[in-house]
Amino acid sequence: MAVRAVRGAVQLERDEAGRMEEQVGALLTAVLERNELHPDDLISIWFTATPDLHSDFPAAAARKLGIVDVPLICAQELDIEGAMPRVVRLLAHIESDRPRSDIAHVYLGAAAALRKDIAQ
Repeated sequence: MAVRAVRGAVQLERDEAGRMEEQVGALLTAVLERNELHPDDLISIWFTATPDLHSDFPAAAARKLGIVDVPLICAQELDIEGAMPRVVRLLAHIESDRPRSDIAHVYLGAAAALRKDIAQ
């Protein structure tokens, strides 16, 4: 097994705890499904959120999905003028037999515009 990294992002329609849980949960589920991963394949997940998100921790959504024994951390994204608002990004470190070129990076909804080069 190799250690790989998976990127992803989602833009929340509004800053509400329920929205955070729902949309970050959808992002994590898509990352797992598109890469044929199980929670045991996760090494760690790093979440960032834009400075305009205050309602909840993105990692809380992972815990509610049952990802309870994986190290998670949340940080604030840089506050860059003109950047897309209300975005949660993730960087997941995984164990996988897939070659790096076959890793599916997941950018949901409007967040697909952030990385057209790798969004699938």
